[in-house]
Amino acid sequence: MAFLLKNTSISSHLRSSSQTDGALAQSRRGFHVELGAREKALLAEDGALRRFKSHKKGVHQLKRIGDVLTVIVVAGCCYEIYARAVMKKEAQAAGGSSS
Repeated sequence: MAFLLKNTSISSHLRSSSQTDGALAQSRRGFHVELGAREKALLAEDGALRRFKSHKKGVHQLKRIGDVLTVIVVAGCCYEIYARAVMKKEAQAAGGSSS
């Protein structure tokens, strides 16, 4: 019985501490801080880096090709597993019937 009382007091303590943490986190989210000059300069577009920037269409197409290749490889692996299982079953059936 003492164990149950101890558990309830621990759980109520954890519950109350989690509620106060949630209130603090919620109050922090309400504030908005303007970016400073340094942050704005870091986020500004740099002409020297423009040639290294990835293009959306190219990245999207490359991602699509990667997805297709992944599906093909997975399908090939599944087929190999299936083919080996069938061959093993046929070998067992042929070996068992000739004896």
